[in-house]
Amino acid sequence: MIRSMSSGDSGDGAQRPEEQWALRPAAAADVEPIADLRAVVMRPDLERLGRYDEHRVRQRFRDSFDPRHTTVITVGGELAGSVTVRPADARLWLEHFYLAPHVQGRGLGSAVLRSVLDRADAEGTAVGLNVLQGSPARRLYERHGFVVDAQDPVDVFMTRPPAAAGR
Repeated sequence: MIRSMSSGDSGDGAQRPEEQWALRPAAAADVEPIADLRAVVMRPDLERLGRYDEHRVRQRFRDSFDPRHTTVITVGGELAGSVTVRPADARLWLEHFYLAPHVQGRGLGSAVLRSVLDRADAEGTAVGLNVLQGSPARRLYERHGFVVDAQDPVDVFMTRPPAAAGR
């Protein structure tokens, strides 16, 4: 799926280049840049939980990276994030959803998440995920209809059922 969108304009109707974003399929060459982005994005939460390891945070991504299920998010033509959505147990599993700190808080996460949820709704499929305890990302997921299924000292597991047809 390739989609180009904007999260705003300059007030005169012209799009600001930094506000233009797009989704593109991942390629094998994306693994290291996304692994590095993951380390930056997850570091504060992992440090707070006493679980940050410079090598492990990248290696866990490398070990599970599959470009067939990963989409790269670009802003102004530059890597700004990624999202991986895999089929799992009669639902979609949302994993590896990262946005670079400089693009967070501008509605991009909601827009990308909406595109994932629209796909799931069209298929009539629930979406599951896990988020780290205390992560601000949990509020994003709750705003989009995810509810807590289970939690442990590190992770919160959440699910969003498919929206009713014709909403």
